[in-house]
This record gives sequence, structure tokens and C-alpha cells, in this order.
Amino acid sequence: MSDPCCRPSPPRSAPSPLNHDEEALAELAKALGHPARVRIMKLLIERNSCVCGDIVEEIPLAQSTVSQHLKQLKEAGLIQGEIDGPRICYCVDHAVLKRLKVLIAGL
Repeated sequence: MSDPCCRPSPPRSAPSPLNHDEEALAELAKALGHPARVRIMKLLIERNSCVCGDIVEEIPLAQSTVSQHLKQLKEAGLIQGEIDGPRICYCVDHAVLKRLKVLIAGL
């Protein structure tokens, strides 16, 4: 008996264009596509807010590298940054995180 996943599929109609949810999930997944960004997200979720200097102390990367990762997470909307004097405080955007969870659950 052959494996059901290896049987030929019946002919299909033309593929439909990618929808908004698929594009949104791909963008958010891309933003999380590096272990350092996953670690940053975990730290921010755990602490509920963070200052960039604190993040650098937790991740064995240069300040400039951490800043680039923060920039990518911010551009994707996963985090927000607020200027507090000479520092920028970062926190998770919980609405976007919830959206990400819904999109992943829909796979």
C-alpha cells in the first residue's frame, strides 16, 4: 500500500492570488526569522517593556547588531519604541502579537 501523501493529486483549477492573511503572516514570520529577534521578542514579552541597553546585555551581539534587529521587529509592527531621554524604550505591540498567533493558528 502506498503512502497517501505520495498519490497524484487530481487536477486543480488555477491558483488563487495570495490573500492578505497569507501576506501578513509571511511578513511577521520573516521578522521573526532570526534567533536574535526571537530572543528579543521573548525578553520583551517577559518584561513587558525594555530599554535597548538591557537587551544588549541579554544577547551576545554588538549594540549595532541588536539595533538592526530591533529596527526589523519595529518595521514589522511587532514592537514599538518610545524615546525616553537619550534611550529608546521598546515594548511588544500586543495587538500585532495576537494577530500573529491567530494567523499561525490558521495554518
